[in-house]
Amino acid sequence: MELYNYHRSSASYRVRIALALKGLDYDYKAVHLANNEQFQESYAAVSASRLVPLLRDGDRTLTQSMAILEYLEETYRDPPLLPADAVGRARVRALALDIACEIHPLNNLRVLRYLVRDLKLSEDDKNRWYRHWVETGLEVVERQLQAQPSLYCHGQTPTLADCVLVPQVFNARRFDCRVDHVPNVMRVFDACMKLDAFELTRPESCPDAVG
Repeated sequence: MELYNYHRSSASYRVRIALALKGLDYDYKAVHLANNEQFQESYAAVSASRLVPLLRDGDRTLTQSMAILEYLEETYRDPPLLPADAVGRARVRALALDIACEIHPLNNLRVLRYLVRDLKLSEDDKNRWYRHWVETGLEVVERQLQAQPSLYCHGQTPTLADCVLVPQVFNARRFDCRVDHVPNVMRVFDACMKLDAFELTRPESCPDAVG
């Protein structure tokens, strides 16, 4: 198994966590987004979208982090990262998508670069954009966690929602977003970071981490 990813990519971190939770070994293939390595022809030959993460499992090539997480769940079932009941599965997916679809797309590297290079926003304005969408987006997650509190996002074991929440909190802290207004989010984050699957795959621990 091979994982093409970038240490600071929150989408890549999601997959690293899931692989670790399921105890799956893989070869780490670094694609440095800040250095535009995703646009090199060698990677373009692998990924039509020129995005990370990309997972190769035998002769299967998978893209998009959420699709990869679902593939891992269906193919390597132990331990499960989705609840046994349909309502629980729907809640976990909704929590994950509140982050992956409502927060992350507005704040990924492509968008931030466009704001500065094409729309000529200042660094301060770019960071205000980032903080607004992260802070308001996490409020949505906070309300859901408050309504049904548990050790992790859903229940007493990590799920796909936790795989998505933790990387978003890392990015929030990196850009100095407020997190004091989302105590349940941070409580779940702290619980997750006590587990090796989250701690040992964090951005700073990756082979391509710099600085």
